[in-house]
Amino acid sequence: MVSRRSALLAFPALISGSATAQDSVAVGRAIAPSGTIRSVINVGHPMIATRPPGQPTPLGIGVDISRELGRRLALDVELITVPSSWRALELLRGEDGDLGFFPADAARGQSIDVTPPYLELEGTYVVRRDSPLTAIDDVDRRGLRIAVGLNSPHDLFLRRQIRTATMVRVANQAQVVDEFLRQGLDAAAGNRTELEAAAERLGGLRVMPGRFMFIEFVLGLAAGRPPAAQEWLTAFIEDLKTNGFLAAALERHNIRAASVSRPRI
Repeated sequence: MVSRRSALLAFPALISGSATAQDSVAVGRAIAPSGTIRSVINVGHPMIATRPPGQPTPLGIGVDISRELGRRLALDVELITVPSSWRALELLRGEDGDLGFFPADAARGQSIDVTPPYLELEGTYVVRRDSPLTAIDDVDRRGLRIAVGLNSPHDLFLRRQIRTATMVRVANQAQVVDEFLRQGLDAAAGNRTELEAAAERLGGLRVMPGRFMFIEFVLGLAAGRPPAAQEWLTAFIEDLKTNGFLAAALERHNIRAASVSRPRI
């Protein structure tokens, strides 16, 4: 199999967005044999995409990545919307799509090739500095109240995990820590990076060690494509991590629950 470094060196101009026509054709044919990139977009996961009411076209990071890939390869992009990761995997395994976006656990062992993660969600809690709560498991106790963003990934996860504590849902994820303080709650749930920034901004808070959830998102490639296609996509994703593309996409879509994964190459 071609190494990641070899793939990156094979098409350096293409990765940077200034490919020759010959480079574009070779990589494009490997990734999208039909000549159009069929990108399967799961609109059931807000970290991938959503379909706002009244809008026919989905919006989200998966859409942005698909269009950037099409731009670099000079290929049209067809967005195929599906409601779940299971359906997206079904299309890729049946070669009815070229690319898809998945939580890493959902894609593992599903007969598709995947890139390293491009986004990650690490869920933990912030508490007051003098709180007796010191470990993740301490939070799920009777009488304790936890602030969490309504329908955020953390909310959806904790609905299945919290047994005795009370969840206090805040309409705006950006206001979770402020509401935790205003209402005198016991903890606030969120993305570690976001909570650390809030603790530094507000003072008197500490972010708990450990985590109650960790989800990584990967780009998947349909089964049966040449190994060089997956290797090139790996280099492409790594470039999006380091050149600011993904950070800008998080900001553009007002996604506060996730962080850009660390570069690997």
